[in-house]
Amino acid sequence: MTLRVPRAQLTPELTEVLNEQFGTVPEPLEATWHNPEVAEAGQEMGARVSAWNVADESLKSFAHMAVAALVGCSWCLDINYFQARNKNLDLAKASQVPRWRESDVFTPLERDVMEYAEAMSLTPPAVTDELSARLLDRLGAAALVEITASIAFANYATRNNTALGVRSQGFSDACEIPLAARPENPAS
Repeated sequence: MTLRVPRAQLTPELTEVLNEQFGTVPEPLEATWHNPEVAEAGQEMGARVSAWNVADESLKSFAHMAVAALVGCSWCLDINYFQARNKNLDLAKASQVPRWRESDVFTPLERDVMEYAEAMSLTPPAVTDELSARLLDRLGAAALVEITASIAFANYATRNNTALGVRSQGFSDACEIPLAARPENPAS
């Protein structure tokens, strides 16, 4: 798949900053920069979501990656796994998120968060009262609200990227552990 819109021309200054930060220009920005207000709003919201600090960073990362695996956003899986490395998260676990149901590396809480992320991402959403109650009991209201909003943002990013044809750029190649592939027929 290739981008479904032509690559937008970014300013030389922005291109320089992105090259310094990522080593390349992120494809989502090249796709959305045709409308800079949309691109900047997405970047601003992503920065705000990243700054929230009530919920555990690993749980939020695993949730975003679970959404990306479910939706099929290879770019989000790629960049989130790379960012997990940069945040010193457990790469053995992060690498297994696409196959979290089959993997034995996750705690019950991590499994519940990824189940919640997938349930929120289905149409219609399939979040149950029981799952919400378990998460509320273990996380508290503030962290559950933060994880829920993080998952909602993950759906915005993953669906925007997949609709525009954005694909992995190989950021995760820098990680020591290969990113696992999602099973063909994941259990639901």
